[in-house]
Amino acid sequence: MKYGKLGSSDISISRLCMGTMTFGSYNTKEEGFAIMDYAFEHGINFFDSAEMYPTPPNKNTAHLTNKIIGEWIKQKNNRSKIIIADKIAGRSIPRNSVGWLRPTGEDTRLNKEQINFAIDNSLKNLGIDYIDLYQLHWPDRLGNFFYGLEYKHKEDESISIEETLSALEENVKKGKIRHIGISNETAWGTSEFIKIAEKNNWTKITTIQNPYSLVNRSFEVGLAEICIREKVGLLAYSPLAGGVLSGKYLDGKMPTKSRMSISKDRYPRYWTLNTEPAVKSYIAIAKKYGLDCCQMAIKFCEIQQFMSAVIIGATNLEQLKNNIQSINLELTNEIIEDINKVQLIYSNPCV
Repeated sequence: MKYGKLGSSDISISRLCMGTMTFGSYNTKEEGFAIMDYAFEHGINFFDSAEMYPTPPNKNTAHLTNKIIGEWIKQKNNRSKIIIADKIAGRSIPRNSVGWLRPTGEDTRLNKEQINFAIDNSLKNLGIDYIDLYQLHWPDRLGNFFYGLEYKHKEDESISIEETLSALEENVKKGKIRHIGISNETAWGTSEFIKIAEKNNWTKITTIQNPYSLVNRSFEVGLAEICIREKVGLLAYSPLAGGVLSGKYLDGKMPTKSRMSISKDRYPRYWTLNTEPAVKSYIAIAKKYGLDCCQMAIKFCEIQQFMSAVIIGATNLEQLKNNIQSINLELTNEIIEDINKVQLIYSNPCV
């Protein structure tokens, strides 16, 4: 395994991070334990979760992933050897409300009261005394944070970034969280978090967790420069575009028990006009150089200058073994040139 730093911090993390959002839904507790065991045994020391996991989000399974991770940590007695990242849900919106995460059923917001509750609840569910990286799952202000590039400005009464950062800073000082991260954020939002923290001499954001893959390189426009200059590391999620880059969904295939067979409607970004020709082109490149396309896709993410870690997910050990092997891959200039040629033809089909 290869290691680097968590953004500008002194925390050493594996370049591959274990995503856990399927533990408690697609995966049983026992399967989750086996996946974490294998990841840890092969050098992964960085595990990413969220208060609303597992997915698809459901009030009957909320917090279950954190509880499974907590049981695993207790059984292995390895807290000092792993880095835990967690997330607080952003603002509830009518089409995707997760108000059931709060005891009162109120809309989730990034205010002081809810941040304090969410942190304490995650600490309890994880069975730990502190969270290494605490992230805002998505912003409080209204916007298009998950689908497409279009931006339509709307003034609304969102919780200010200053109020959110102030509450997080209090929890840093109390020792409940060590570092702060953002997720599904824009270039403007990222700049604001940096500027406001500097103005108040507060803890600066360490990471940003946004999508990044061969079929969605939109991060490279705007956000990449900010993150490199400000030393904010990207934690790339969906490096395989929900499994699409494996090719298993090509030509209308829909494998049973696959994530898309259960929740395809949740991921319209992966079914656009140019998705399939782009994926076929990347698979052709992998075959040309004798590579596994999934490993090639993960490695392409990992070698980017703005990357802190690539979050890999797996619902079985075979997937995990294959994904971890990407760490030993080397992409030549010729391979990268071929990849970039496809990007020019099919630019970001899965934004």
